[in-house]
Amino acid sequence: MSAQTLEISLAHRVAVVRMAREKVRNAFNETMIAELAQTFRELGADDGIRAIVLAGRGPAFCAGADLDWMRRMANYSPQENRTDARALADMLHVIDTCPKPTVARVHGDAYAGGMGLIAACDIAFAASNVNFCLSETRLGLIPATISPYVLRSMGANAARRYFISAEKFPAAEAYRIGFVHDIAPPEELDARVNALLGTLMETSGNAVREAKRLVREIGGRPIDERLLADTAERIAAVRSSDDGKEGVRAFLEKRKPRWLADFEAEQAAAGEDDEEM
Repeated sequence: MSAQTLEISLAHRVAVVRMAREKVRNAFNETMIAELAQTFRELGADDGIRAIVLAGRGPAFCAGADLDWMRRMANYSPQENRTDARALADMLHVIDTCPKPTVARVHGDAYAGGMGLIAACDIAFAASNVNFCLSETRLGLIPATISPYVLRSMGANAARRYFISAEKFPAAEAYRIGFVHDIAPPEELDARVNALLGTLMETSGNAVREAKRLVREIGGRPIDERLLADTAERIAAVRSSDDGKEGVRAFLEKRKPRWLADFEAEQAAAGEDDEEM
């Protein structure tokens, strides 16, 4: 898996996708949008990957749209603008619907579309010195393509303020309004992310995939007969799945489920190989 704008590393069943346009603060252009979409599609379909971390090189997480790309967009026709905007919307949707758990490691400032990337991930951890900004209205624009994800993350009341004002706000405020799940001193960020990844390895890949669908498809629906039937059908299907049966058996037999035992065996074998080298 190769890319011009990304660095991708694989270890311990975790894929780390680093935006690598440090000179432009990881601002995205059409190439990076296409590569993020393709990378998350491929990693999401890889049975050997249990989790994906989205991170960035350099001082910033992501500054939003690349200035050169924006200059070109200024001369686009209405149809070209629609096509271009749809590519960004599709990329965010790919990240949002990725069947693997996705974690945003926000080590530096995130502006505009960079906030969309964070919001499209399942879980977001940020360094305590990070700043956020939905800066679009300063440019005469609106955060349209990222709005479904940002609204879901911070809620309509906070979004109304920050969509309109284009204010910069700190990590503590992002945590308060629910945009990120946790904040940590910069030197502790990796430890927090790694602890979460360790917890994810204890979960069933199939159950995680179905849990993500559950949140996406059940949220906001009225509690009526159709919803009751839907949720009953979902748990019945998961109970009868291989992982569902294995997980219950392992719990009753007071042993580790197959997926955790296999992962730990792989790590032990990898450690023995490292020692021999």
